[in-house]
Amino acid sequence: MRDLGRMTAPHWLALYGAILGAWAVLWLWAAPAAPDFGALLVSLCRATPEAAGWGGAFAMWVLMAAAMMLPTALPAFATYDEIAHAHRLGGGATLVAGYGAVWLGFAGVATAAQMLAAPEAFSPAFAAAMLVLAAAYQVSPLKEACLSRCRMPLTFFMAHWNDGPWRMGLRLGAVCLGCCWALMALALVGGAMSLGFMALATVLMTLEKLGRGTLVPRAIAIACLAGAGFLIGGLS
Repeated sequence: MRDLGRMTAPHWLALYGAILGAWAVLWLWAAPAAPDFGALLVSLCRATPEAAGWGGAFAMWVLMAAAMMLPTALPAFATYDEIAHAHRLGGGATLVAGYGAVWLGFAGVATAAQMLAAPEAFSPAFAAAMLVLAAAYQVSPLKEACLSRCRMPLTFFMAHWNDGPWRMGLRLGAVCLGCCWALMALALVGGAMSLGFMALATVLMTLEKLGRGTLVPRAIAIACLAGAGFLIGGLS
């Protein structure tokens, strides 16, 4: 049974703080009305990615990755923490850093896609195509393979323990990326800086990793196809 007491240790509180901090800054960025304090920070946060430039867009995607993906990885981090504690080892921060490095790479790719594409590129037709792509990926063998590894962190760590925490973090990040990139990419077509989209996607990705079988992934695929059909219907 998982030692819940360990999940209140200082390093866990720091991780929770990072997640809550990411959500707080994203809320400031997306809020229609900003509070009176921190006017300079708020003005930066409320700028659109295009107005903020490459740096601002990259910061937005990094915050989105932290806010959305770190919560889905908490069971894996907890599993590693238990194993490391039982063997009097450390490396938890290094593991998380390796995991985060993969999502920093994703943030860079997403930033480039957003900043290099013309605004009209993200049209309803493109959004429909992205939804169909996401639906197809949800039921693909690669998605199933990555999801199965995310669902069995103990087996994953036992198979790669000799790699060390940094490389295991990279591997875990790559597996998580393989599981979730398609849903994250939907932020390019209307979800970027939408707190509703981010919250819904975080819940769905967490449910996928905590569940068993194909019910949740297939339900997401059906929802994506329904959304694509709605958009295509609006084009006709």
